[in-house]
Amino acid sequence: MRRIVHHLGLTGLLHTCIISDSWWGLSLDNTTTVRTVQVTEKSSDQRLDNFLLRELKGVPRTRIYRLIRRGEVRVNKKRAKPETRLTVGDKVRIPPLHLPDSPELPKPSPGLTGLLEQSILHEDDNLLVLNKPAGLAVHLGTGIRLGLIEAIRQIRPNWRAAELAHRLDRDTSGVLIVCKNPRALRDIQGQFKEKLIEKRYHALVQGRWPEAINEIKAPLIRVLAESGERFVRVDPAGKPSATRFRILEQLTVTTLLEAYPVTGRTHQIRVHCQHAGHPIIGDPKYGSTTRGEEGTAGKEAVAKYLCLHAAELRFQLPGTDSLFQVSAPWDKSFAAQVSRFRKILSNSDL
Repeated sequence: MRRIVHHLGLTGLLHTCIISDSWWGLSLDNTTTVRTVQVTEKSSDQRLDNFLLRELKGVPRTRIYRLIRRGEVRVNKKRAKPETRLTVGDKVRIPPLHLPDSPELPKPSPGLTGLLEQSILHEDDNLLVLNKPAGLAVHLGTGIRLGLIEAIRQIRPNWRAAELAHRLDRDTSGVLIVCKNPRALRDIQGQFKEKLIEKRYHALVQGRWPEAINEIKAPLIRVLAESGERFVRVDPAGKPSATRFRILEQLTVTTLLEAYPVTGRTHQIRVHCQHAGHPIIGDPKYGSTTRGEEGTAGKEAVAKYLCLHAAELRFQLPGTDSLFQVSAPWDKSFAAQVSRFRKILSNSDL
């Protein structure tokens, strides 16, 4: 015998599930049920991948993308892409998931709690803006039991519904926006979608960046290597991508740059710097360590983390007409690298 069950999910959406008696009373995230989720206004205009990440908390991101790619997730009975935008009334089919019992989410250590609280750049009723430390993943994933957002939700009661408005790579430091409610999340993500948010990064790159290069326009495409590693490369078949650059400081064998991504492709700044022949220091995927133009400073230039810092964001505060600008000081690891190369420059002048 089968039963039809209606219930409210984590995102406040109405779920319709067909459940056999043998599964009655078990967790829906670990059964053979197919769920059809009808999108309400709370999730309108949200990307399909972000919607599933919220709906299937604890399911690895790689698995969610695999479900979408295989067509096991359907929107209105049709295949969809991760970037598909949902609208009110859409019906999302979520396939059966066979998951092992998830271990209890670890609590953030006192050290991590203190670090995150000290990283707050701005807080109001809608937003929490942080200076994300390098080396901290923004969410859990393969080999990562606790990310920034999972830690944030446990630190204070009024942060329990927090959601990431965007992401930074694990080894990238700097400004990160976290939204406290669905309305603020839709507002900020809408500004990102319409390219209304200005982003400025600082990057420490190999070699002396040519003054003539103030913008790179090179299409980017995602590639899956035979090893299973995903990366991005410049390719004529890729999506149009543009990054503007400004030299902040020449440091003999390295250059401190300001980078302004006109488009927002994955790893865009990192790949464009590599394409220019000046990869970012500490980038294990697109450039690794510095060799130095004169063959010096190679060993000294090895960075523990990627020398890329989200220095500034300009956006409109949700529910207001106010333009808000927030800047983040350099992470300790980034500042240490700049200081090291300034010393090399100073010594070379002696």
